[in-house]
Amino acid sequence: LWGTCQFATMNVVFAVKQYISKMIEDSGPGMKVLLMDKETTGIVSMVYTQSEILQKEVYLFERIDSQNREIMKHLKAICFLRPTKENVDYMIQELRRPKYSIYFIYFSNVISKSDVKSLAEADEQEVVAEVQEFYGDYIAVNPHLFSLNILGCCQGRNWDPAQLSRTTQGLTALLLSLKKCPMIRYQLSSEAAKRLAECVKQVITKEYELFEFRRTEVPPLLLILDRCDDAITPLLNQWTYQAMVHELLGINNNRIDLSRVPGISKDLREVVLSAENDEFYANVGGLKFFLINLPLMFFPWQAFVENYPQFKKMSGTVSKHVTVVGELSRLVSERNLLEVSEVEQELACQNDHSSALQNVKRLLQNPKVTEFDAARLVMLYALHYERHSSNSLPGLMMDLRNKGVSEKYRKLVSAVVEYGGKRVRGSDLFSPKDAVAITKQFLKGLKGVENVYTQHQPFLHETLDHLIKGKLKENLYPYLGPSTLRDRPQDIIVFVIGGATYEEALTVYNLNRTTPGVRIVLGGTTVHNTKSFLEEVLASGLHSRSKESSQATSRSASRR
Repeated sequence: LWGTCQFATMNVVFAVKQYISKMIEDSGPGMKVLLMDKETTGIVSMVYTQSEILQKEVYLFERIDSQNREIMKHLKAICFLRPTKENVDYMIQELRRPKYSIYFIYFSNVISKSDVKSLAEADEQEVVAEVQEFYGDYIAVNPHLFSLNILGCCQGRNWDPAQLSRTTQGLTALLLSLKKCPMIRYQLSSEAAKRLAECVKQVITKEYELFEFRRTEVPPLLLILDRCDDAITPLLNQWTYQAMVHELLGINNNRIDLSRVPGISKDLREVVLSAENDEFYANVGGLKFFLINLPLMFFPWQAFVENYPQFKKMSGTVSKHVTVVGELSRLVSERNLLEVSEVEQELACQNDHSSALQNVKRLLQNPKVTEFDAARLVMLYALHYERHSSNSLPGLMMDLRNKGVSEKYRKLVSAVVEYGGKRVRGSDLFSPKDAVAITKQFLKGLKGVENVYTQHQPFLHETLDHLIKGKLKENLYPYLGPSTLRDRPQDIIVFVIGGATYEEALTVYNLNRTTPGVRIVLGGTTVHNTKSFLEEVLASGLHSRSKESSQATSRSASRR
């Protein structure tokens, strides 16, 4: 039996969840084993807890590449695998010596006819009940945010071929799972964006039967962007709960490693934060941290959590969030992050060079400021004032050296400019374009304490705002192919090569909330915090230019 399955929605968590429910349902009653690979294990764990799946009679979770699985003929096998050569080979071996009574095989993407033929030939004992394509080939992070968990997708300015292939598969699966056959626009300044747009288009053309969905009045739109166009957003400290947890503790497939927290109890060394199964997290994920807790600010966190009625029943959830928030507060204080963040925001949003320089220099002298935060401040300065007539980058580099900042971080300053500097960007990141924007920025600066730390809006906000209003310039973001969209777009999928951020996800969430008739989903090769973004920059190989040449560049830039 052979088939495909898709569900119409613009909610990626729901789309993947539906696929998994359908797999389990289609296998009928009885005890089951779920057989997965490394990637599909992550895909499933993002939308279902083990206990939820246990309730559906799935009693065993196994990896296809595990060598020592027992024979259990009383179990049905539901296999959910990526259609890689390696997995097909594992499946062939499995079918030659089946360990389970019957097999329901689901590939997370398009599988070739020759691979299906090989599986059929291996199935001499006729244990395969069905083979289907279920397009859950991406990590559903939030309802409007997905990732491919790829770090280091480009070599220089061009794609790593293996990652281009994986990204094309992930993006086309996303379109199939949401039942969208989109028009495509891409960032002209990025060769990688054009290349990905062409690859996605090739798949749509080749697999045209899969993409024959009921036509909507306004066709959906896929917009492909490049992280190089905004290297500022992933360098900033964050002040909303989910983004802050990722920035300071790191979120990996909803898991947070708390093992380094002083005095942590054994059961809290790793915690799971998932909006699907944690009502509190779902409600506060995008809230500013100030509204949740900072001992020096205005919220009695502990009392709030303990009085929140559902929490009486969920003491595990209480201790988890109290622990996480306590650790965030400790790090904020220990690393002097309020002061650091205030200067970061000034570097990202204001245009006063002498004030910014003075503040960066002051913080570089502060012993509480870590080498990581010191380097990050200098990176932000280098990006913003790259061509300023009084550019003082060589002096700041000397300050970093005097502070004892390691060579690894010092070299990253020039690498970040190489990655996302003026020469590379297709956009103007730093100057508001018109009087309205300047007034808005000024008013934003007046709105109270927490806004000092949240003045910044990702460049994506402006891009999407223009797109929704029909003002996004075609000479900067051309369409792939001859046709263009006449009406205002309704269903928009934005994909960021080089990784998206939780700050951008919050922008998308707010646009979805405030723009009737528009539904946006954001995806990226990964979801960055500053640490992973700097790894992305390193992996691109752009840092291999010598530090001396980059300092010469900054000196010549200051003479221009």
